[in-house]
Amino acid sequence: MVKKGHKFCFKNISVTLIWCWLGFFALIPTFLMLMTSLVQQGDTELIRLQLTFANYFTLFNSIYLKIFAHSLLVAFEVTIICLILGYPFAYILAKLPESLKNLALLFVIIPFWTSSLIRTYAIVVILKTKGLLNTFLLWLGLIHTPLQLLYTNTAATIGLVYSLLPFMILPLYANIEKLDSRFVDAARDLGANSWQVFWKILVPLTLPGIIAGSMLVLLPAMSLFYISNILGGAKTMLIGNLIENQFLAARNWPLGATVSVVLTLFMALMFLTYVKVRSKNTADMGDLL
Repeated sequence: MVKKGHKFCFKNISVTLIWCWLGFFALIPTFLMLMTSLVQQGDTELIRLQLTFANYFTLFNSIYLKIFAHSLLVAFEVTIICLILGYPFAYILAKLPESLKNLALLFVIIPFWTSSLIRTYAIVVILKTKGLLNTFLLWLGLIHTPLQLLYTNTAATIGLVYSLLPFMILPLYANIEKLDSRFVDAARDLGANSWQVFWKILVPLTLPGIIAGSMLVLLPAMSLFYISNILGGAKTMLIGNLIENQFLAARNWPLGATVSVVLTLFMALMFLTYVKVRSKNTADMGDLL
């Protein structure tokens, strides 16, 4: 048997390693990004160590506001599509027999084994003028000329949905699997139809999963610049494209850091909303039980 003192020592070492990892790879880079957002762009060097809040005021320029608004619009569109596709998929997945459930989960996770960049180029093969989709539609006789799908906003949306759909399915699956079926049975016994059961029972009880999945889809949808570059032909300017351009093209690191800080604050706000909804949901379930 392992002595209590050894267990305590192992626990302290584990916690210390975790905090060192978070500090070195999360807290310190975030702090450096915040500091960079508060200095000026240099004429001959990347930054000039002079405190300023001008970078944050620059974001109120109409050009940047339009990019933020467009990014949010695209991200919300992708999130809604992923939710519409992912919710029934996660529900069916959670209700499968154990033998089939593990296999289905494997198929959901398999895309993570391949680079997202490679999967994005695979979509190019499908959507291009002489790609698989147009060839198949022409063979069926549904179209007479190839559709121009590649290098459009539609292609970028398809790529984002394809890449981010598993991030919606997995939190929903985890939430639905733990759902107490007695709530659904009680609602049906009281005469609720399928729509009422879904809207008044399933949606409120799975709201933490919906918000968690939305967070995992919404934020990357605004920042995955390479998908919009490859599939949208750089016609879809997202926040991620703006950050990339400021760091690599314009060499304006302070402004790029400022956009990153704003995106991080938006993520923190969404996380606080998730925590609040989850705690309220837990309390409501306790009251019902």
